[in-house]
Amino acid sequence: MPRRDGFTVADLLTLARLPLALLFFVIGSPSARLGILALAAATDLLDGFLARRLGGSRWGVFLDPVADKLFMLSGFLVVATSGLLTWYEILGALLRDLVATVAFVVVLLTDRPLAIPARVGGKAVTLAQVLALLAFLLDSPLVRPLVWAVAAISLYAIYDYSRVQGAEKRAVGT
Repeated sequence: MPRRDGFTVADLLTLARLPLALLFFVIGSPSARLGILALAAATDLLDGFLARRLGGSRWGVFLDPVADKLFMLSGFLVVATSGLLTWYEILGALLRDLVATVAFVVVLLTDRPLAIPARVGGKAVTLAQVLALLAFLLDSPLVRPLVWAVAAISLYAIYDYSRVQGAEKRAVGT
């Protein structure tokens, strides 16, 4: 799959999630937030589809996970300010994103290239996060169980990514 240096349509869709993250946080209307969540999820699906279909860019590889993490941070900050969940439940909902961010910073600081392709566990975390935010916006009693599910799936995703990265390091002898 070609990696281009310029911006693509997929990158523009990814960039659209940045103002959506801000809007989600500042707009108080649950129905408006539902629309924003739906739009953010749609841009995430569509940018991934377009990047796979038409080829991605170097920018997209960086921007997509950043936009995803910022949107989830915004979403769960809204949940946190509601007082519905404890701080450790909010951290559990963001666990995979926090670990991925720390890993990204370590890679940047050590100047070691590291490609982390999407895996099923990571996709499952994102889906569970969206479902938890949806449950929150719909005032569902399932918010807490969904957040605990996000935390559990996050633990699996972190394990899976670590296992794959460890196997790749052993394969190249680093």
